[in-house]
Amino acid sequence: MRRSLLLLLVSLWAAAAQAQRPAIELNVDARDVARKLLHAQMRIPAAPGPLTLVYPKWLPGEHGPTGPVTDLVNLRVSAGGKPVAWHRDPVDMYALHVDVPAGADAVEVALDFLSPGSQSGFSSAASATPHLALLTWNQLLLYPQGPKSDEVMFKPSLRLPAGWKYGTSLTTVRETPDRIELAPLSLTMLVDSPVLTGEYFRVVPLDTSDRDVALDIAADSQAALAITPETTEALRRVVAQADALFGARHYDHYRFLLTLSDHVAHFGLEHHQSNDSRMAERALVDSTLGRLALGVLSHEYVHSWNGKYRRPAGLATPDFQEPMQGELLWVYEGLTQYLGNLLAVRSGLWTPQRYRERLAKVASDLEHRPGREWRPLTDTAVAAQLLYEAPRAWASFRRGTDFYDEGWLIWLDADMLIREQTKGKRSLDDFCRRFHGGASGSPTVKTYTLDDVVRTLNEVHPYDWRKFLMDRVTATGAHAPLGGIERSGYRLVYNDTRNEYLKDIEEGGDDGLADAGASIGLRVKEDGEIQDAIPGTPAYEAGITPGMKLIAVNGRKFNSDVLRDTLLATSGAPATLTLLIETNDDFFSQHTIQYGKGLQEPHLERDGSKPDLLERHMAPLSAGSEKTAGTP
Repeated sequence: MRRSLLLLLVSLWAAAAQAQRPAIELNVDARDVARKLLHAQMRIPAAPGPLTLVYPKWLPGEHGPTGPVTDLVNLRVSAGGKPVAWHRDPVDMYALHVDVPAGADAVEVALDFLSPGSQSGFSSAASATPHLALLTWNQLLLYPQGPKSDEVMFKPSLRLPAGWKYGTSLTTVRETPDRIELAPLSLTMLVDSPVLTGEYFRVVPLDTSDRDVALDIAADSQAALAITPETTEALRRVVAQADALFGARHYDHYRFLLTLSDHVAHFGLEHHQSNDSRMAERALVDSTLGRLALGVLSHEYVHSWNGKYRRPAGLATPDFQEPMQGELLWVYEGLTQYLGNLLAVRSGLWTPQRYRERLAKVASDLEHRPGREWRPLTDTAVAAQLLYEAPRAWASFRRGTDFYDEGWLIWLDADMLIREQTKGKRSLDDFCRRFHGGASGSPTVKTYTLDDVVRTLNEVHPYDWRKFLMDRVTATGAHAPLGGIERSGYRLVYNDTRNEYLKDIEEGGDDGLADAGASIGLRVKEDGEIQDAIPGTPAYEAGITPGMKLIAVNGRKFNSDVLRDTLLATSGAPATLTLLIETNDDFFSQHTIQYGKGLQEPHLERDGSKPDLLERHMAPLSAGSEKTAGTP
């Protein structure tokens, strides 16, 4: 009893201390963003004596120490209007030490942030143009070392270029022509709540319930904002299908923050009440670009449940300085990849044919990945902080962040097994309702371990789920886990018919990639740079390696059509292919390949001996299961 009373008193004291801790004032000035320069000022309450301030290092959703501290410049610290010296920790580059002078109750910090120009990376890559910007707060602040990020309160405000509009999941307290004042909140939620702003801006309501959802779009041109009624309705169905799948919303409101520009990094990044998704400028008005990019919106939306609300314990760190442990990223990201793609097809954002073609491409890529013979999937998750930044060259041999797409295959297999053994009475949808559902409410984090995943799967359908998962996650071997495709009533096949997804990548992808990976083992960028030569394939055996440049095929200057037509001509008639290559050291050489299989592109072929479980899997859920989603 005494121990319980003591624990209660300690808890009450901690809560009272947090409530009494004054908020850090953070004022961000983005009016200079066209020059890729942001300014911030802070007033940080502090007692006299040593004080360590830290810059956020490990960023949620990026799964690594990606805080762009080298872009923080012009740092000045003062107290009572007088300069205060600071010095960097000799070991922790993200920690700065100051001595708060006697009589001071706060330090003032001013800093500038150099908004990057490189389009490689996540939020620390290019995020601004003269017409728009995506502002992430972690880049613009310091905070005292020690307290948990939930315990550090901020009072933020923002200044934007004249006439620019903005979207965010944050609550606006007061707005004047000169400044936007936002409601105080914890450091955790501040970092989790970016701001999208721009000259050309549009808001598209997707759901108007008490937990409303909207799409906020900023683009580099007015014309790029022209979203079609069909796309709008598909996104509304994404919200409805998520309600039917999970049965609850773990947010107060939600904003899809969509940046449309050819001059920013293209990716998606999850937040609890919003997502930061960036696409080509014309992704809403060009059908090819849209087919390639729009699926990221359903993926990031799923993360509000899987990744933000339910999170592996190793990724739920108390602050932004403690290293994350990513061994369960095949659940965090892999299950989200499976579910995000499922919502895309159930909502009509993708057609069923699109879903099958992309699934076939993913399965083929993972089948042609010799790196799987030495590196298990679990290691790609543990080493994610390294692999996100790894070069694309030699990707098949190295392996990359395969836990996304291979996770899709693994969770598809789990779904098909449940459907098969329960004769269609249950599916992985039931797991999602149990694991991610519950009651709707404000953002919170509910951590899990592998034991929790296995237990919930067994509640849906008793099976040796631990062995099922570990056999696929920890094993090495030559083949990808294709069991889900085979159980679903399909088989992976290759022929010379164009894979629709591959065709879109070639015509609208950032690199214009010509992918002959399943044919001769080459993946070649539009400019001829060889991105990958897969070990064990004809191209690799002919001495071709990544980093070389393909100049000509059988005496004709390379482009994707020439390569594809040359491969097509070998169908049933073995031929000699002569490739003119510029090597890494500026020399030229010819490489010959004996090949006779024609163009090999992946597809899913129906296996009539089995029921079509994939069709049932892709079918939209009924509206009747949405009954709990919009209200607490």
